[in-house]
This record gives sequence, structure tokens and C-alpha cells, in this order.
Amino acid sequence: MSAVHLSAPDIDPKEVAYFEGLAHRWWDEQGPFWPLHRLNRFRADYIRAQLCRVFARSATAKQPLEGLDILDIGCGGGILSESMARLGARVTGTEITDKNIRVSQIHAAWSGLDIDYRLATARQLVDEGKTFDAVMNMEVVEHVDDLPGFLADCAQLVRPGGVMVVATINRTPLAWLMAIIGAERVMGWLPKGTHHYRKLVKPDELMDGLGAQLVLLDRTGVRVSPFTRAFSFTSSMAVNYMMLFRRNAEATEQ
Repeated sequence: MSAVHLSAPDIDPKEVAYFEGLAHRWWDEQGPFWPLHRLNRFRADYIRAQLCRVFARSATAKQPLEGLDILDIGCGGGILSESMARLGARVTGTEITDKNIRVSQIHAAWSGLDIDYRLATARQLVDEGKTFDAVMNMEVVEHVDDLPGFLADCAQLVRPGGVMVVATINRTPLAWLMAIIGAERVMGWLPKGTHHYRKLVKPDELMDGLGAQLVLLDRTGVRVSPFTRAFSFTSSMAVNYMMLFRRNAEATEQ
């Protein structure tokens, strides 16, 4: 069966083809996605803490996100989606390649998790009138073509009072040196070609694209030790960073 994938103005077909070729490796923690697995454990803890703070949940509860509707945009093989589902959330994971959706569905079935994986773009969800308590936009914005259009669509998917978490790489000389030259070409932590400097995203560009109805609640830099491969928080957002936004509770849905 030939591969199927979606097309839209904000989707780069070269990015689609690249990640289709790696789809079968998503859940190999020793394979090319090992940084994602380590990063996922780190960022899932951050998301858990932030969502519990925003929605007044107990972070020590076994399933603190129970009842929350979460969208994982660009879910890949489902690594973050499964983490959120295990915390009790109702998770929708979207992708633009059928290979990744198949990988996600099969692994969720193996794991006994009920996750709604869909071959869909953010624009399609907007057109369907979908909204969510929390939108996860992790390591996606640096792979789209029409960044303003994509961010505008993502913003509409957040319910009034809901949140969006964005994780990406800054467009700075240091990020080029660390994330592209260092991680891809020297250390081999990521396959060459994973990131392109011109498509990296500055924090101000995120804020402009999401609009005034999404208010910044938190931001932090993220660093990784070249010796232990452990992730940690840092005040510097010059390379990797995460930002938490909340939609005005009084805002009317688009």
C-alpha cells in the first residue's frame, strides 16, 4: 500500500517525506529518536505540573489530568500522547502522515490506551469546530512552512480558559551551533537534516502568531548535558525552550 499524507499551505512536503522514512523507529529508545524519549520524560513532568497549576489539580494524584481534553499536534509515534493518556487525559493525537498514525495506533493498542489518533491538520480541526482544554505543540513549529497561519489555527483550538504548551528551538547562532552542528553533525544525536536554521522560531514570533487572546503564563529554557544526556531547566532560551500560554477565559470561541 502506498503512503498517504495530507497537504496544506503550511505543510512542507519535504518534511513529510523525511519523517515518513523514520516512522518505524519512533519507539526504539536506542534508535534515532532516543533524544525524544528522554526529552519526553522531562517535558511530561513540566506539562503535568503546569496543567495541575492552571486547572487546580493535585500533581500527586495518580491521574491528575483526568477529564481534560488534550490535543497533541504532530504526535509522531505517540510518545507524548501516551504520557498524557496515562495521566488520565482524553487525548487526540494528529499527524499528517499515515505511517506515523499507524505506528501510534498499534503502540497504543499494545499499551492498552484509548487514544484518538487522526490523520488531520490543525486547519481541519478548526473547520470541524474542535476545541481542547490543552493543546500540545511540541517540536512542530520549526517544521511548518506557513508559521503565522499554523499558529493562528492552533490558537483557535484552545478553549476559553485553556492552555497551549509550545516547545521548539530558537533561531540564534548558539542554537545553530548546538542543535544543528553539535547535535546532528558532531554528536549524531539527531539524524542530519532534522532541523533547518531558517525555520527555527524565535519566542517573539510565537507570541505574535498566537495573538493577543493567548497570554504567556510561563517560559523556560531547556538544556541537555553532552556528558549525561540529561535534560534540565535553564534561564537561557537561546537554544531549546518551552512556553505556556492561556486563552482568556472570557474569550469567545472563533
